[in-house]
Amino acid sequence: VQLVESGGGLVQAGGSLRLSCAASGRTFGDNAMGWYRQAPGKQRELVATITSGGISRNYGGSVKGRFTISRDNAKNTVYLQMNNLKPEDTAVYYCNARGSLVTTVAGEPVYEYDYWGQGTQVTVSS
Repeated sequence: VQLVESGGGLVQAGGSLRLSCAASGRTFGDNAMGWYRQAPGKQRELVATITSGGISRNYGGSVKGRFTISRDNAKNTVYLQMNNLKPEDTAVYYCNARGSLVTTVAGEPVYEYDYWGQGTQVTVSS
């Protein structure tokens, strides 16, 4: 299974980028997919998730109203449209495909599967 992100780069504040994540090796149409990001010296944080049918979307507080997640199950691809980018959006963005929750161990969730891409760098200059 492989998740390959693309679309990152350098952009000025106020600009836009569109990230893509193409999945191969299995189909993820029945499960949620999402985007997370990690800035230097910080923990990985949620950016956005989307359910299998695309009806339910969840966003991290700092990106609400600026970012939009979408998916094309026929292409096994999830997208992240990022508008009005800010310098604080600078991070490595990771794609995630996650199966159903199976159990918890020491308070940590364990999923049926939990795949991550290699990440794509987004840098926003002021």
